[in-house]
Amino acid sequence: MRLVSHPVLCNYYVTYRCNASCSFCDIWEKPSPYITVENLRENLRDLKKLGVKVIDFTGGEPLLHRQLDLLLKEAKDHGMITTVTSNGLLYPKQAEKLRGLVDMLHFSLDSPDRDEHDQSRGVKCFDKVMESIAIAKSMGERPDIIFTVFENNVHKIRQLWEEICIPNDLVLILNPVFEYDKVGANLSKEALNELLWWAKQKNVYLNEAFVQLRLDGGNHVDAPVCKAASTTIVISPENKLVLPCYHLGLKDFPIDGNLFNLYHSDEVQKLVALEGRLPACEGCVINCYMQPSFAVEMNKYWWKALPSTIKYNRMKGTWKQMVRF
Repeated sequence: MRLVSHPVLCNYYVTYRCNASCSFCDIWEKPSPYITVENLRENLRDLKKLGVKVIDFTGGEPLLHRQLDLLLKEAKDHGMITTVTSNGLLYPKQAEKLRGLVDMLHFSLDSPDRDEHDQSRGVKCFDKVMESIAIAKSMGERPDIIFTVFENNVHKIRQLWEEICIPNDLVLILNPVFEYDKVGANLSKEALNELLWWAKQKNVYLNEAFVQLRLDGGNHVDAPVCKAASTTIVISPENKLVLPCYHLGLKDFPIDGNLFNLYHSDEVQKLVALEGRLPACEGCVINCYMQPSFAVEMNKYWWKALPSTIKYNRMKGTWKQMVRF
């Protein structure tokens, strides 16, 4: 049963550029411009008309955009919930400008070991993450730590949880790695079961539907779980609408100041109707699109996701993020 029929999330790529070179990502390899405030203003008007509630300003590294604070202010002025995930390199210098503008601020940290984390990111950023945590807390922010889980770092969860998250009263978000277009990786059943154990622990968030979907072999084109194109608006740094999702990216459409009409056009809606049904969608488990997919249709994944959704919002002390999860 479909509970929500309109898009709820916008993945707004402010740039594909990044100051890291993570081994499980290829976004940073792409040449890219930066979005303009003017285009954002036009698109915010239509995003609100489409029913979008949450904007994830993403990249690349979103803090590379020198006007990120203005972008966030515009989104907040339109009543949007804002999210930003950063590798921490630029946050210490920009923290004051971003203060109070990010509803869900995430710092990426994949190991409690400095050298191991820095190696996975291709740049020395561990110390900057630790500095960013301290600065954010001093300003009354409460960032989350996103831990991308691989087969070779799942055993490091406890140390990071005990040494960094619990002492700082931060939520540890476990983000199971996914594979797409020969990038990334998969997890064994043993690792997935370990994640399910961690999901029950204090200050830990894991969308358990992610694990269930992997155990079920991912999205299946004959009975698709993925609702990427109908739940999520993806906008590129070139101000184009990307369909059916960023990672598949079969086609993009210049927005030209009229996102609302473009989204409802016949050509776009034909692609939306194919969400989860294209050959490349078979076996897909991409978290970015499964999370909103689980939230809009009442099925077993909706029920699997619900307890972790409630837990996260209790840990954060607010219920306004329910739409996100």
